[in-house]
Amino acid sequence: MNIILNKLTAEEYLFMHELVGFYLYPVEDVVSALEQDVLDVKVFYEKQLVGIGRVVGDSRIVFFLKDIIVHPKYRNKGVGTIVVNTLLERIRLICCDHAYVGLMSTVGAEGFYEKFGFITRPNNHFGSGMVMFVEK
Repeated sequence: MNIILNKLTAEEYLFMHELVGFYLYPVEDVVSALEQDVLDVKVFYEKQLVGIGRVVGDSRIVFFLKDIIVHPKYRNKGVGTIVVNTLLERIRLICCDHAYVGLMSTVGAEGFYEKFGFITRPNNHFGSGMVMFVEK
């Protein structure tokens, strides 16, 4: 596996989104978003893009894992683990003590993220994670 940091292109992002049925944003919006990433990673197996992931946030206290996508043909082969471990290792290099790392899991993937120490919400200490999509 070949791991490349901070070189994710809009075309690669949209390719992976399309593969898994995620929303396809206009390319100019993707370009702008990727320029604001705290960091990103892409993983190739031979010449095939097999995984991507992004981190957005303030680069110190708050980080959100976003767009953790594994090519459907390469699932359960360790690609997702490589993506998440790479992002978490890089976060640890720049974060302050007690930094917050969050994500919004797709349905059924919660157990995968729990292996890295993420906790499912709601629980006795934290309410539900929430999201809103803004339509213009």
